[in-house]
Amino acid sequence: MSKGDSGSNGANFRALRLANEHRNAYGLRYNDHNRYRNHCANKTHRLRSTLKMTHGKGRDFKKLPPLTLENIKDGHLQLLLFESERAWSYSQELYASSLQPTNSAKAATLRHSATGRFRRSVHWSTQLLSHCQSLYSAKQLSAENLLEVTTYTLILNGRFLRFRDEFEDALDQLCVARDLLDSLEDNAQTSRDQALATLFSDEISPEIRYCAHELGHTKSYDVDDIVKEISPRRRTELVVGYEDLVGKLKAEMLGDKSKEGRKLLKPILWERKEIPVRNPELVDILLKVQEAESRLEESQSKPNSSLTQTKAGKQGKSQRSRNGVAAYDGVLSALSDADDVARKLLEAQQASGSANAIVPGTRDIHFLHAYIVYQLLSRRIQRDLTLVSALVSVSSQKQTGSKVVKQQEEGHDVRINPAVVKLLDTVLQSLTQMRTLNVVDESPDLANAVEARVAFTKTRRCIYLSRSYAAVKKYPEALSLTQRAQLYLREASSLHSADVDPITSGTPPFYSLTTTTFSSLEESLTSDETQFKREWFAYNGGATSAERDPSKKPLFFDIALNYVQLDVDRLQERTGKRKVASQPAAKAPAQEHKIGTAKAKVEEERVATPEPKQAPRGGLSSLLGGWWGRQ
Repeated sequence: MSKGDSGSNGANFRALRLANEHRNAYGLRYNDHNRYRNHCANKTHRLRSTLKMTHGKGRDFKKLPPLTLENIKDGHLQLLLFESERAWSYSQELYASSLQPTNSAKAATLRHSATGRFRRSVHWSTQLLSHCQSLYSAKQLSAENLLEVTTYTLILNGRFLRFRDEFEDALDQLCVARDLLDSLEDNAQTSRDQALATLFSDEISPEIRYCAHELGHTKSYDVDDIVKEISPRRRTELVVGYEDLVGKLKAEMLGDKSKEGRKLLKPILWERKEIPVRNPELVDILLKVQEAESRLEESQSKPNSSLTQTKAGKQGKSQRSRNGVAAYDGVLSALSDADDVARKLLEAQQASGSANAIVPGTRDIHFLHAYIVYQLLSRRIQRDLTLVSALVSVSSQKQTGSKVVKQQEEGHDVRINPAVVKLLDTVLQSLTQMRTLNVVDESPDLANAVEARVAFTKTRRCIYLSRSYAAVKKYPEALSLTQRAQLYLREASSLHSADVDPITSGTPPFYSLTTTTFSSLEESLTSDETQFKREWFAYNGGATSAERDPSKKPLFFDIALNYVQLDVDRLQERTGKRKVASQPAAKAPAQEHKIGTAKAKVEEERVATPEPKQAPRGGLSSLLGGWWGRQ
């Protein structure tokens, strides 16, 4: 809120801010002039009723009393502004109708009506400027407020003159308006006011370029050069007390006692270049993002005083990780809101076709939206990685319970492996989406850094997934995943460059990768692979079947029997797995003699097998029988 020289009873009227807010909220973001005109009509009716400026009821006309410094209020200034906006919007609607092929027969009439409404809009704005100058002379209005009203009036005058093809006068008006906007931007007390001045400058820049082109300027493409050439000659004539107003504006900014509490947006840098924010709505939401990021930095740098020195070594890391995960939620929420606002602005620009309003060579809303999405994904990745480290650190501290101890491998609980795999899947999804952004694709170093982290994350995912398979005795799948992890790790090592890493050196840095990180992950991968092979051999001798075959002997028996004759049945009897067979009683000698006699009788009674008879040889039959195998 600008105070300036105005007292506590002075007016505070921000013409540019009020016009911009109502234009965006009621249709002009999508070039819906009919909706905005109806809104302005309703607004003027409500203001007249509130200020009791109606002409009475019935047929009797009551003339309104003139406005003076004693009875003028902010509502009167708003009424004049919305009357001007209403007439201007109606003129734009009529002019758009005259360009339609269906209205070609009455195009001249529509254009004439549009000119009349445009002239009426200039009349209302001039009347508004006259009242504001009177308030400023009486020290009831700040210099910033008067400059905004003056700029608004100059923009309408310049557009009206351009509409009538009076390009020279229109160029003078628009260049002076652009000069005032630059002064407002340089001396703005908040980042929102800076973005507001930048927004109106972008709107009139194409009109300045068009007028200069029609007048035959050799450098019509350079808007800043045209403004520097024309504005110094004409600004003292078109703006009453120009030097005094600009001097008062600078004094108001320097003399503001509350400037320490002003909400100024920190510079947004990309590749060491500042990105300008050209929309006030986006400034507000980015300020919330900035506050959330400052709270996150405080939570990360603040030591945990509740832990003693003995416990800090064991629990300090996990406690900081949990606090960090909670602090990321505020940043992600603010960045999500910024993403929604930027997407709406981008869609509105594409629908209205106002992309030409941006000065060539500057960062537009497309780039800013991609930057916000990049920051959102980077914060989401860092939050997921912090959550992974918290899970791993907490699981490594659980040493109670017989079941947990049996399931632990290398100091951590294997039950957290599926949860870690899901988090790494989310990290992969964010990295893949980040790789498709234009701001990443345009930078080869950044694209390689993102791809290196994609491969590195796939390596970690394969490691934890292989541990999950090994925990349920599926060793072939686990070893296959470790082999794939080695391929991903080689790919990540080839893509990563320690000298040029825009992610680690960016603002803010995230997902830091170093040579030590790659070597430690490779050692862990090799250790897991060796351990899985040993467990697989001890489980079923390296067979691909899931369960052990009880009928199959272990492998060492096949090797040992090559050198030692082993009685397996006797071993089973001694271990108790097989009962000892009962030995038959000794037979008497008489009984053995009877058995032998009986066997001899049976052999004597056996009939002898007759020998085959040989047929006489000779003749043709004997010859053929030889061929057929007969005797």
